[in-house]
Amino acid sequence: MFDAPDVFTHFSARRWLDRLHDELGAAGLTAAAALPGLSALLDQHAAAVRDATTLGLEGSAAVAGLAMLASYGHGVRGYAREHGWQPPADPAAWCAADWISLRLAAVCSLAQTRRMAPGL
Repeated sequence: MFDAPDVFTHFSARRWLDRLHDELGAAGLTAAAALPGLSALLDQHAAAVRDATTLGLEGSAAVAGLAMLASYGHGVRGYAREHGWQPPADPAAWCAADWISLRLAAVCSLAQTRRMAPGL
């Protein structure tokens, strides 16, 4: 028997993460693949997000990894939008990407990793 809330939570998290990837992540990850410095920054942000969503939040072990990742990304994006943040306008702008853009691209990177290895 399956647990409907868990299935719905996973589906909802995946859908939100896919939308974030389409809106921001794809461009950021493509730019990082071409720019070693940006790739290194993105790796550092991914490590911080991974730690925050697995180690740094009380009770995080009780929430599925994908849902925690989506929740983290949603919180960062919501805060950023409330303060007028906009993603980099074009691929060249990723050379000077801000903290929020890098953090959200890192969320997308981790979501891709978890899609390929669901147990992570």
